[in-house]
Amino acid sequence: MAISYKSEFHLLNHDERELVRTTHYPAICEIARDDLQNTLKRLRDMRDKEKTQYRTKRRETKGTGEARGGSFPGTSDQPRRRKQVFAQALKRVNKEIERHRKFEAKAELGANARRALAMKRSAEFHRPAPGVTAHEGMSPLPSRRRRTTVHPSKIGQVSQWTKVRQAQRDARP
Repeated sequence: MAISYKSEFHLLNHDERELVRTTHYPAICEIARDDLQNTLKRLRDMRDKEKTQYRTKRRETKGTGEARGGSFPGTSDQPRRRKQVFAQALKRVNKEIERHRKFEAKAELGANARRALAMKRSAEFHRPAPGVTAHEGMSPLPSRRRRTTVHPSKIGQVSQWTKVRQAQRDARP
């Protein structure tokens, strides 16, 4: 469930408020990608800390864990809500980083396309003949059969020579 902007600030201290405030829409667009990576790391650390506190408090209330810290609130609701605030901020930062990545990829793709077009335009064009076109009407297709290079009379002569040689072999004692 989404937490309202105003409710987020009631749950956080001043430093955390400033960090989460920069992850909301108008401010997040002005942050550089490197700063977004740093913000991402800080938010993960804060979320993990709240997650640990929430699990510890939940185990205490169930009776399966040792009680820790006297000033910590008695219910596990507060750390759970704080964890949700940091998780939502993480989602926003991740989306913005992905948006930056897609924008850079699109720009790189455009640069590559322009470079390829320049290479293509600078190359010599070789245009092959169009071949058969519709305006000339029907035309005979050339035969794909291999043409014999041996004269037909030679073919018969070789066959006869083979018959004679076989007869001589058969007549041997």
